[in-house]
Amino acid sequence: MDAEFPHPMKGITLKVISVLVFVCMSTLIKAAGTEIATGQITFYRSAFAMVPILGYLAFKGHLRTAFHTRDILGHLARGFIGILAMSFGFYGLVHLPLPEAIAIGYAMPLLAVVFAAFFLKETVRVYRWSAVLIGLVGVTIITWPRLTLLREGGFGSGEALGALAVLLSAALGAVAMVLVRKLIAKERTHTIVLYFSLSASCFSLLTLPFGWDPLPWNSFFLLMAAGFCGGVAQILLTQSYRYADMSTIAPFEYTSIILGLLIGYFLFDEVPTGVMLIGTAIVVAAGIFIIFREHQLGLERKGARKHVTPQG
Repeated sequence: MDAEFPHPMKGITLKVISVLVFVCMSTLIKAAGTEIATGQITFYRSAFAMVPILGYLAFKGHLRTAFHTRDILGHLARGFIGILAMSFGFYGLVHLPLPEAIAIGYAMPLLAVVFAAFFLKETVRVYRWSAVLIGLVGVTIITWPRLTLLREGGFGSGEALGALAVLLSAALGAVAMVLVRKLIAKERTHTIVLYFSLSASCFSLLTLPFGWDPLPWNSFFLLMAAGFCGGVAQILLTQSYRYADMSTIAPFEYTSIILGLLIGYFLFDEVPTGVMLIGTAIVVAAGIFIIFREHQLGLERKGARKHVTPQG
């Protein structure tokens, strides 16, 4: 049993529950309707996420220290990029079938490998580069039928724009991941989580003059519940990393596609196409290979440290 992570099953359970709650959040946003301004959706998602986050921090006694930061500009940059990623992702979510939006979003960890290599100067060898390229081929297979609608319907095609929006969301999300990795070096986890919700709420308010309308009560409660779910899911995800290492729990992110397929079929009458399923299988396989390779490299680095002769 790993002394550092003594409860891997607890970590896996928390991860799977967090995935379930995130998918519930996406379902609630999709059910709220396609006529709501994206900035308005983003505000509700961010603002109401703070309710469980602040409650959890208060319960753990971290509320006061969570506001202490040494890099406010870093948090603002991460918040701005993150809110753009979220906005594009929500636009795609309401214009695409749920499982397709989830599957295209899997491009984010693939692109994060690329950005980490260029911006953080991390070493990425041929195995991971190959997996990234194969995974992006899978993303292309999923999105191609939607993107061809641009030739037929122009930029008036909601599905084509939705696919482009989710791709852009994945790219921006990968940039946000790089920024978070820089913040982790000097900031507490709960500080990063809190400042993201704060900055995202403030930035999304800037879109108030652009298409915000009074919400029907059912849409209001759906978006409020979506925000609350987002906050709960973030807490569960953060806690999962306390009980198991990332390489152990990361593959369980892909359970979201199973949930997305079931919810899309039974709630929204969305039937997945063969092309979408093939592309998704390729992306998931590439992602799992990257996680496996990261785990191998982590074990090799740990073994190398054990065999280094102490210098006295």
